[in-house]
Amino acid sequence: MVEIEIDGKKVEVLEGSMVMDAANKLGTYIPHFCYHKKLSIAANCRMCLVEVEKAPKPLPACATPVTPGMIVRSSSDKAVKAQKAVMEFLLINHPLDCPICDQGGECQLQDLAVGYGATASRYEEEKRVVFHKDVGPLVSMEEMSRCIHCTRCVRFGQEIAGVMELGMLNRGEHSEITSFVGQTVDSELSGNMIDLCPVGALTSKPFRYSARTWELSRRKSVSAHDALGSNLIVQVKNGKVMRVVPMENEDVNECWISDKDRFSYEALNSSERLTKPMIKQGGQWQETDWQTALEYVAHGLRNVKHEHGAEAIAAVAAPHSTLEELSLLQRVVRGLGSDNVDFRLRESDFSLNGQIKPWLGTSISQFGKLKNVFIVGSFLRKDHPVLAARLRQSVKLGTKLSVLNSSDDDQLMKLTNKAILAPSAWVSFLAEVAVAVAAKKEVAAPAGFEGVNATEVASKIADSLIAGDAGVFLGNTASYHPEAAKLHALVQWIAKNADATFGYLTEAANTVGGYLANAIPATSAKPVFAEAKKAYIVLHAEPMLDSAHPVQAKAALAQADMVVVMSPFKHGAEYADVLLPVSPFTETSGTFVNCEGRPQSFHGVVKPLGDTRPAWKVLRVLGNLLGLGKFDYETAESIRDEVLGQADIVSRLNNLTSAAPTLSTAGTGLERLTDVSIYSTDGIVRRAESLQKTADAQATLAWISAGLAQKLGVSNGDMVKFTKGGSILLNVGVDQSLPENVVRVAAGHETTSNLDGMFGAITVERA
Repeated sequence: MVEIEIDGKKVEVLEGSMVMDAANKLGTYIPHFCYHKKLSIAANCRMCLVEVEKAPKPLPACATPVTPGMIVRSSSDKAVKAQKAVMEFLLINHPLDCPICDQGGECQLQDLAVGYGATASRYEEEKRVVFHKDVGPLVSMEEMSRCIHCTRCVRFGQEIAGVMELGMLNRGEHSEITSFVGQTVDSELSGNMIDLCPVGALTSKPFRYSARTWELSRRKSVSAHDALGSNLIVQVKNGKVMRVVPMENEDVNECWISDKDRFSYEALNSSERLTKPMIKQGGQWQETDWQTALEYVAHGLRNVKHEHGAEAIAAVAAPHSTLEELSLLQRVVRGLGSDNVDFRLRESDFSLNGQIKPWLGTSISQFGKLKNVFIVGSFLRKDHPVLAARLRQSVKLGTKLSVLNSSDDDQLMKLTNKAILAPSAWVSFLAEVAVAVAAKKEVAAPAGFEGVNATEVASKIADSLIAGDAGVFLGNTASYHPEAAKLHALVQWIAKNADATFGYLTEAANTVGGYLANAIPATSAKPVFAEAKKAYIVLHAEPMLDSAHPVQAKAALAQADMVVVMSPFKHGAEYADVLLPVSPFTETSGTFVNCEGRPQSFHGVVKPLGDTRPAWKVLRVLGNLLGLGKFDYETAESIRDEVLGQADIVSRLNNLTSAAPTLSTAGTGLERLTDVSIYSTDGIVRRAESLQKTADAQATLAWISAGLAQKLGVSNGDMVKFTKGGSILLNVGVDQSLPENVVRVAAGHETTSNLDGMFGAITVERA
C-alpha cells in the first residue's frame, strides 16, 4: 500500500494505482471525460489535470501513478487554471446545440462547462463539421461534430465487447470517430457505448427526440430475458416506458446490459399488445369483460375434467414468467388433479426430471475469476452476452477457455481448446475427456469406457481442468440436447474427478425460479406436446416458436377442446378459445431467480395497458372460481415468501445426480443443430422493432457445411428444401467451420416452425 495526500486528506491505495483511484477512494471528485473505471487509461481528454507537488506542470490524475508521500491538489489555482484551459479547447469546435441535443440534462460536458467554462468564447474562426454516419438501427451517430474524442466508445468495443467496431481516423482537428468502411455496429452490447459517451455524439436511435431526461421518472427493475438477471433502471414518461439503462450491480451485470435488455421495451408499446379479454364464439373473436372470460375458462376446464379426466388438462409456460406466476399456475393445474405442467418447452430429454434443480454452481463473480473454463453446448456470446463479457475479461487476464460445440462461432475471445463436432458426437467426446481425466488423476474410468481413447484435444481439455481453479458448464444447447442426461452425467463425473465447479448456464430469466416454484411434473416427464391433451393453459409462451417440437405443438393445440392463452400480445388466434391480456414484467410485481440462485424482486414501473392484468392476479381469481383452496393472496410478495421460505436458496438447488456416465453411438446421416437467435428468444424481443432490424435478427436462418454445399451443388444464397417432420424452403449460407454432416437451422422463427425437433436426422435437398 502507498499513502498519499489529496487536498489535505491522506489515503492509502495499492501500489500501481493512479491518483484518480486515490481520489475516488476519498470521495474527491476530479473532473474527467475519457477516464472510466472499467476501461483502460487513455489520458487523452486532459480534463483531470491536477497539481502534484514538485512536478513542474499539472499532471493527468487518471494516468499518474501514486508514489509514497505524494501531495496532490485537485482544486488549487494552478489545477483549476489548467482544467479551465482544457475546457476552453474542448469547447472550441463543440456546436452550441444543447437545446436540441438528446444528451441535454444528463451531459457531462454541459455539467463541467458550468464549473470550468468561460462566459464567452475567444474562438472566432469557423467550427469544424463532421458528417453523420449510419451505423445501424440502435446507435445514432447523427451529430458527430459534438464528439470530444474521449475514445470511450472505441475502448469499450476493444476491451469489453471484444470487437473494435469504431475507431479514429485522421489527426488533430481532423480526427473523427467512425465505423470501418461504412460497416454497421452489430455487437450485442453496442448500446453501452451510448451510456459511456459523455457528450451527445452517440445517442439512442429508438429513443431519439422522444423525451427530455428531466421529464422521465426512474424506476428499478430486472431483465426478463437472459439468465443473468441484469439490474435495470426503467425510465417512464406519462405511464409509458421510454428508455431502459443499466443499474450498476458489481455482483451481477457490473455496469453493462445487453442490447436485448436495453431496446426490447419497444414491444411494450407496440400495436401487437392485447388489451382486452377475448373469447372465440362461432369462429369469431369477441371482446368481453374479465368476469365473463374467467368464468368461461373455469367452466371449460371443469367440463374437460368431467368428460376426459384431470390428466387431460395441461399448462405450459415460458421460463421468462415470474416465480409467482409459475407457482400459481402449477397450483391451479394440480388443484384440478393434473400433473401436466412445465416451462422447459425447448428441452427433449427428461431423464433427470425431479433429480436436479440446475444452476450455475457458483456465484457470478466467482465464475469470472475461474482460471480454467470448459463450456459444453453454448452459443455463449448470443445466449449470455453480459456473462460472456465477464468471461472475456478473465480470458484477457489469463483464463484458459475450452469449448465443445457444433459450430465455430467467433466468441471474440481467445479459445485455448475447441472441439467442433456433430451433436450426436458430444457424448463420445466427453467420454474421451473423462478417460483422460481418469488417467491423469490415476482413478478408474467409468464402467464400460475401456475401449475409449482420448484424442489430443480431449487430453488438453483434461489437463486444463486438472490444473485447478476450474469449472465445467453446460449451456442452453446442451440442455436442449436429446441426450442431455448423458451429457450431464459425464460432465458431472469429469468435474468431480478434476475437482472443478460444475454448473449450468441456465436458459432464461427465471429457469431456476421455475424449478423452485415446482412448475414441472412430479412424476415421469416427457416433451410437453408429445401426448395431446384436451385443455391447455399457455402462459407467456408461443408454442410454435418456443417449443422443441413446434409441429407436435401445433397438432396438439389444434385438437384441444379448450386452449387459454395468457399473454401481453395478440397471438394464438388460430388455436385458442380464450385470449387473456396479462402484464409483461414492467406492469407487474414479481421475482426472477437468476442462474446463481439470486432472487431479485421488482415492482411494476407503469400501470397495466388497457384492461391488462398481472398474471398472478388472474391465476388467483381463476383458482377461486374453480373452488381451489388457498388462493387468497393479497400481494405478489406473499406468494414469493411462501415459495422461497426462509431457507438459503442455494441449498435448495442441486446439479448432482446418481446417474452413471454411459456411452452412445454417434449418428451417421445429416443432423440438425439449432440455435435460438438472440432476438428470437421470447415474445417481447420478437416484437421490438429496432432489434428486428439488426444484423443478428436479419441473419441467414440456415447454414450448411462446405462439403454438403458441394454435394448439393449450391452456394451462398441458394434456395434449399429442409424436411424434418415438415418441410420448409430457405436461402442458405455456407459455413466452412460446420462439421460435414451438420445442418444449422435457427428456431424461434415463423419460417422455421414447420421443422419438428431441434436435433436429429434432417433431409436436405436442392430446391
